Amino acid sequence: MEDFSAKRQALLDSGVKMMDPDTVYVEESVTVGPGTLLLPGTILRGRTVVGANCEIGPNTMLVDCTVGDGVTINSSQCNESTIDSGAHVGPFAYIRPNCHVGADVKVGDFVELKNSTIGEGTKIDNHVHIGHDTVIGKECLIAAQCGIAGCNIIEDKVTIWGQVGMTSGVTIGTGAVILAQSGVSKSLEGGKTY
Repeated sequence: MEDFSAKRQALLDSGVKMMDPDTVYVEESVTVGPGTLLLPGTILRGRTVVGANCEIGPNTMLVDCTVGDGVTINSSQCNESTIDSGAHVGPFAYIRPNCHVGADVKVGDFVELKNSTIGEGTKIDNHVHIGHDTVIGKECLIAAQCGIAGCNIIEDKVTIWGQVGMTSGVTIGTGAVILAQSGVSKSLEGGKTY
């Protein structure tokens, strides 16, 4: 069993904060910036790099992730992905490999992302699944309980209200609004309400 105490002490000496150091596990290969708070149950593994002034945990695992400054990740698991500065993830989010979460994005409760890109300033509400190879633009709103299948393109400033289902391979144009409880099976022009 690896001894994590030396790594924890080195992080504390560099300005990283821990509420309860004995409950934090950080592998030797991990880098954490000063001012970051690691809460109980935090596990940082592999080539993970966490920026300054973040809050990670409680009960969060990051594996081979790059996390910008000022990010909050609460009770979530993130793998082989990039999370840009100012983003807020969780609680209970699952970010699968090859995702890019843009700056100031909110990934809400019980959200799953798979091999997807989320543009700066976008808000994803709770209980949302974003399928593989989906690209979501900047300043979008994806409301609760939406299911977005893979290989979709959602352009900037799109609003998708709750309980919308979307099949694979569609494009939603800039500024489109999709009303709650809709089904989307074809591409939609921007600037309209559906």
